[in-house]
Amino acid sequence: MPESTPHTDEAVSASPAVELSSGTPASPEPEKTFADFDVRTDIVEALAAKGITTPFPIQSMTLPVALRGRDIIGQAKTGTGKTLGFGIPLLQNSVAPGEPNPQNRQIGKPQALVVLPTRELAVQVAQDLETASAKRPIRILTVYGGRAYEPQIEALEKGVEVVVGTPGRLIDLMRQKYLDLSQVRTAVLDEADEMLDLGFLEDIEKLLQAVPENRQTMLFSATMPGPIMALARRFMKQPTHIRAHDPGDGARTKADIKQVVYRAHQLDKIEVMARILQARGRGLSIIFMRTKRQADRVAGDLADRGFAAAPLHGDLSQGAREQALRAFRNGKVDVLVATDVAARGIDVTDVTHVVNWNCPDDDKTYLHRTGRTGRAGKKGTAITFVDWEDLARWALIARQLGLKSTEAVETYSTSEHLFAELDIPTESKGTLPKDKRTREGLDAEEIEDLGGPDGARGGRESSRGERDRGGRGRREGESGGRGGRGERSERGERGGSRGRKDGGRRGERQDAAESTFTAPAEGTGPVAEESTGERPRRSRSRSRTRRVGGDVVSSDEGRAAESTGDRSGSGEAQGERKDRREGGESSGEGRPRRRRSRGGRGRSGGSSPQESASQES
Repeated sequence: MPESTPHTDEAVSASPAVELSSGTPASPEPEKTFADFDVRTDIVEALAAKGITTPFPIQSMTLPVALRGRDIIGQAKTGTGKTLGFGIPLLQNSVAPGEPNPQNRQIGKPQALVVLPTRELAVQVAQDLETASAKRPIRILTVYGGRAYEPQIEALEKGVEVVVGTPGRLIDLMRQKYLDLSQVRTAVLDEADEMLDLGFLEDIEKLLQAVPENRQTMLFSATMPGPIMALARRFMKQPTHIRAHDPGDGARTKADIKQVVYRAHQLDKIEVMARILQARGRGLSIIFMRTKRQADRVAGDLADRGFAAAPLHGDLSQGAREQALRAFRNGKVDVLVATDVAARGIDVTDVTHVVNWNCPDDDKTYLHRTGRTGRAGKKGTAITFVDWEDLARWALIARQLGLKSTEAVETYSTSEHLFAELDIPTESKGTLPKDKRTREGLDAEEIEDLGGPDGARGGRESSRGERDRGGRGRREGESGGRGGRGERSERGERGGSRGRKDGGRRGERQDAAESTFTAPAEGTGPVAEESTGERPRRSRSRSRTRRVGGDVVSSDEGRAAESTGDRSGSGEAQGERKDRREGGESSGEGRPRRRRSRGGRGRSGGSSPQESASQES
């Protein structure tokens, strides 16, 4: 294969990037293996042990350039093996403990850095690197959020050669002086366009500024728009842009993936989905949702219909996210209902169907989602549901992707073409038969305690559990009434009526006449009925003023005046109010007195309320 000559910055800006076509071999040489590209013997043996012997086109075009230490921008369709395209040069350029060290590198400091946009992708790339370095004592550390800091810090202090992580946790460890990037010789940005689109540009600049300028930088992604390439070249020196594509395949999607588009009704989608999941030969399936709430709801609906489904989105704790992915990889769950957190780089074998529950936002999102199937030369099916209001958007996306047709066929769960195109048995209904429910389910996969802030499932399920308890946050066994005085002790202990503002007050007025609570006598302390176990009422510590004979006096003076009989007409009115306050007469049907001024508007000291009203009129 001919060498790719690197371009200078001026040449790159003036001419298109270097393109090496996988469909036009330069010479009729036989198919090469990794051993033909001057790859270390131990790496070749480790890959051969896993059945990986022949490189994919992007790998065969990248290795000759990358192994010489040149900067590379690698672009290829999803599922074509970009990870080993940068992983093999990265491992070959690293020195493990006990190996020859002609350049006298500091063993134990990171020599290679791989930055990725998502946690799941970081875990997967680290596993691929560990597979390729199984025959060497090289140490690889995965760094991302959601896990405890202590194990990562301990591993860095012991020494590592390769660090794989997400920008946020890498920046945190670097600020805390635990991550030293001064010895890094190879820096890789995988899914580079996604990181730049997500706003990680500032974090990437900080990380690359901490890396020595004399380094090799490689960027790999399935899509590389022009503005993203311009930003990427700021971090690189004379990069070679390698694009692997088949000249006979004009579409941007893979030829191994069958594209099916249906215009489905929102209320009928779950019925259509239940029948698609019963197609003959279906393996693992991923359903991509637009929102996290949709993912939870659809996963629950499918589980109720007998399918082994699990949600995967950002509101779940890291332990729950890894539990769902492990169960999906191990086959305990065969339907993964996910947001775009799983759309980038996740490589799971035997994924035969990918479904877009809604029309994707753009062509790039569609490419990454459908790229989860048809990987490594296998066949796959991509199904897209398009709503009526998204028809124009889908037509634009289809033209950008180069699809043969932009039409979305109107489809219902009973449509004959649905069963014919996807090879679905005609007797399939909206529920999976019990004899076909052979998957163990998500609960069969243990959730790992990662030591992070969240140890279990995300908060969304706990909120649903609160609503299922019945009542407004009421604990089981508590009274369902409105909470009169008889429930005061329970409310004091955070009972069921706590939190209801006006409801509790209405209950107190209704139950005051029926309450067994006895008001304390004058001059005595509060009385509590021990037989009912009620908490005694708290005596008031503040003093009240009253209007007696036109003068404002304290309540004690007013009671003294009442006892001596100095007041005639007003004494009776004050006595009536006093009796009502102590729960004597029930003229107001047991309701407590209203809190307002004692004097009343325009009352004279010796007149009754009726006389005052007549005077005002």
